[in-house]
Amino acid sequence: MLEIESEVIWRYIRNAAWRTVSIARSDASLYLFIGIYTATGLGFLAWVGALHRTAYQTYVPIWLMVFGFVLPAVSLLLETGWLLHRFERRRKFAAGKMFSAERMAVLFSGICLLMGIMIFQSTFTSVKNGMSVLWQGFPYDRALADIDAYLHFGTDPWRWLYVIGKHDWVRESVGWNYDMLWFIICYSMLFFMVTSPRTTHLKRRYVLSFMVVWVVVGNILAGLFMSAGPAFYGYVTGDVPRFGEQLSFLAQSPSPSSAAVYQQYLWTLQTEGVTGLASGISAFPSVHVALITLNAVYTWEYDQRLGAIAFLYVAFIVASSVYLGWHYAIDGYAAVALTIALCAAVRKLVPDGEILMPGPARQSAAGGSRSEAAVTVS
Repeated sequence: MLEIESEVIWRYIRNAAWRTVSIARSDASLYLFIGIYTATGLGFLAWVGALHRTAYQTYVPIWLMVFGFVLPAVSLLLETGWLLHRFERRRKFAAGKMFSAERMAVLFSGICLLMGIMIFQSTFTSVKNGMSVLWQGFPYDRALADIDAYLHFGTDPWRWLYVIGKHDWVRESVGWNYDMLWFIICYSMLFFMVTSPRTTHLKRRYVLSFMVVWVVVGNILAGLFMSAGPAFYGYVTGDVPRFGEQLSFLAQSPSPSSAAVYQQYLWTLQTEGVTGLASGISAFPSVHVALITLNAVYTWEYDQRLGAIAFLYVAFIVASSVYLGWHYAIDGYAAVALTIALCAAVRKLVPDGEILMPGPARQSAAGGSRSEAAVTVS
C-alpha cells in the first residue's frame, strides 16, 4: 500500500515538474525580452556613469515576499474556497482539481515568470534613475503645462477639479485610491494573468504588452520628453505660484502616506542622487495611467461588462493624477492612446495560447456553456 502511494506521489511530482518546465520553455521569448532589456539597461547606466543607481537591491526582497508567498497563498485559499463552494458535495473532486499537476504547473511556472519580471521592474527603475543623470533637468514642464491650459479653455485643469473637489474627504479618498488601491489592482491583475488557468491563452500577450508599455511609455517617451509634473513644477521652472495653491491644499493631508509626503520623498531622492523604491521622476506620459489602461484593455477582452467598469476607472485615475499634482492632464490622455495602440500592435504580433479554462467572454461566445469539464482545471 505504501509503495503504491509513494509511486502515485512521485508520478504526481514528475508530471507537475515536467509541465512546469514545458510551460516555462514556451515562455522563452519573454525571458529573452527581459534579458535583452536588462543588458541594454545596464549598458545605458554604464554609458551615463550611473551604475550606482541600480534598484535591484530595493525590489528583490519586496517582490519575493509579495509574488513568491503572499499572492500565491491568497490565490490558493480563494480558489480552494470557490471550488469547495462550487462542488459542495464533491469536495474530494474539487480538491483534486485544485491541486492537480496541471494547476500546480501553471502556478509555479507563473511564479518563475514573475521572478523574471522582478528583474525587469528593477531594471526599469534603474534606467529611470539614469535618465535624470543624463538630462540633468526637466526641460518640458512649462510647455506641457501650457498645452494643458490651452486644451482646458485657458485654465490649468486642476482648477476645474478643485471647483467641486476641494474637500478634505475627497483628497483623502482620491489619495488612498491612487496610491494604494491602484497598486493592489494592477499587481493582482499581473499575478492573475500570469498564474491562472483561465488566462493561459492571454498570458504571453499580456506580459509582453505589460513590458512594452513600461519601456515605450516609461523609458523611451519619458526620456524624450523629460518632465517632472505639477508637484515639482516650482522646483524645475522657478514658477512656484502656478501650482502653489494646489500643493498647499495637498500638503494639509494628515496621512503619512499622502501624495504630498511621497512627492517630497521622491524629490529628496532626486536631489540627493539616491536610489529607492520607485525612485526617478518623470511625468509625460503617465505610466500610472498606462498600466491601468492596459488592464482595462485586457479586462474588456476577458469580460466586456467588467471592461466597461475598468475604463470608467481609467478616467477616474486620469482625473486623480491631475487632482493630486502628479501629472498634467495631457500625460494621461497620451498614455491612454499610446497604451491602446501598443496593445493592438502586440495583439497582431503574438497569437493567443492554449485555452485551459475559458473566461466569461469566451463562454458567452460559445453559448454560455459552463460545463463541469471546463471547471476541472481551475
